[in-house]
Amino acid sequence: MSFSWGWVLLGLIIVLVIFAVLIYNRLIAGRNRYQNAFAQIDVQLTRRYDLIPNLVKVAERYMTHERETLEAVIQARNQAVSSLKQVSADPGDAAAVQMLAQAEQGVAGALGRLFALSEAYPDLKANQNMMQLSEELVSTENRVAFARQAFNDAVMGYNNLREVFPNNLIAQRFGFTRAQLLEIEAPEKREAVQVSF
Repeated sequence: MSFSWGWVLLGLIIVLVIFAVLIYNRLIAGRNRYQNAFAQIDVQLTRRYDLIPNLVKVAERYMTHERETLEAVIQARNQAVSSLKQVSADPGDAAAVQMLAQAEQGVAGALGRLFALSEAYPDLKANQNMMQLSEELVSTENRVAFARQAFNDAVMGYNNLREVFPNNLIAQRFGFTRAQLLEIEAPEKREAVQVSF
């Protein structure tokens, strides 16, 4: 029986190909995890954005002199809806995720101003629809926070997976780009909007 280096080389190539396929499949699974996690954010933010116009309609009845604030809330909401659509198309687009984070800061700030102004309107604070919408908004804010945390965890796992050796060689070769965390820059914006009705 003669020893053939050709068979050894072929066996080594087969092992390397199998190893590369396994790494590739793990990268795909990681990308799918963070995309699915973003889908959960999408659901919660859409619910939140659907509540905002109703909240503004109720507030309009009482806050006739606060038109600027109400319009700012709607404008911030519309910008956030647009950003959400862009990220939903490709959760791996880092620039789109950053735009969504900025839009979310705008929504949180506008809602914060609306709720601060609403303190001066006792009838608005006592309105049953306003109280119910506020409760739903706070509940949705909590769900968004949990979904964002799950998304960021999935992104972190994916980024770690694609950056370690030898995965980084496969990731680079097949175009697995770094995913962007969905972060709110200012610490006070990381908390859910506080409503006191």
